[in-house]
Amino acid sequence: MLSIIIPVYRNEESIATLLKTLENESIRSDQYFEAVFVVDGSPDRSYELLRDQLALVSFKAKLVLLTRNFGSFAAIRMGLSYAEGNFFAVMAADLQEPPEVVFEMGKILQDESDPADVVIGVRNGRNDPFMSRIASTLFWGFYRKFVMKEIPEGGVDIFGCNKQFRDTLLSLDEQHSSLIAQIFWLGFRRKTVAYTRKERLHGKSAWTLQKKISYLSDSIFSFTDLPIRLLIRVGMIGALSIAILGFAVLLSKLLGFISVPGYTVIILAMSFIGALNLFSLGIVGSYAWRAYENTKNRPIAISLTVLKFK
Repeated sequence: MLSIIIPVYRNEESIATLLKTLENESIRSDQYFEAVFVVDGSPDRSYELLRDQLALVSFKAKLVLLTRNFGSFAAIRMGLSYAEGNFFAVMAADLQEPPEVVFEMGKILQDESDPADVVIGVRNGRNDPFMSRIASTLFWGFYRKFVMKEIPEGGVDIFGCNKQFRDTLLSLDEQHSSLIAQIFWLGFRRKTVAYTRKERLHGKSAWTLQKKISYLSDSIFSFTDLPIRLLIRVGMIGALSIAILGFAVLLSKLLGFISVPGYTVIILAMSFIGALNLFSLGIVGSYAWRAYENTKNRPIAISLTVLKFK
């Protein structure tokens, strides 16, 4: 069985279309599936509509209501934990990601002739407003360069996986982290499915600029020590610059170009202490990063298969 995880937040207007689409897919597709709806503390009537209408659908479904808005990634993890299938896929409630992509992921995961543990949906185009496309390009470009180089250029919104991958993903019980970065950090056998993101027909996206910045911050501080390495490099460059500056100031003092008493000592002392502070912060940060890495309790390595022979 394929379990489809659908986080729901401010999707009241698209509920009817979403359920109709799933009904059509249940008739057209030869895949047996369940739909796990996770209402992420949505302030509209999404939960009431789903509660009333899911009793009338032909496919198997679960409805989970969270106590408040925890965020889409937390909702996805909750849906994965309640799902009972052998394979899993995430689907957006606003239908911007074509539903047929989810079922294609299910087929790829079930293909034993060419096995895959996780399937990533890769956008090859998007019918979003111009400014939204620009912001997304900048966001994922920065993400690829400084956080996770394996992330596709267009970013990742949906994915599918088998039970082994699901269980391993849920074992990474981390606060303020990035679910997408965790997927790529885990490794496993990975495949991709290309699609074109559709235009949003109902409602307004809850993926605000503030949430994007928060998500990017969580990704940076959970998966890279880039800020610490920058401090160390800036401190080293500063120390080298001070050595050059110190030689120039000392030479100027000896040649009589500097006549102000104490100027040379003050400039050299201030510059040296500033560079030393940056360099020291970088070193202390490196130790703090290592301590932080150990508190996350991520496994040192993950085994895919274990074979025993005589």
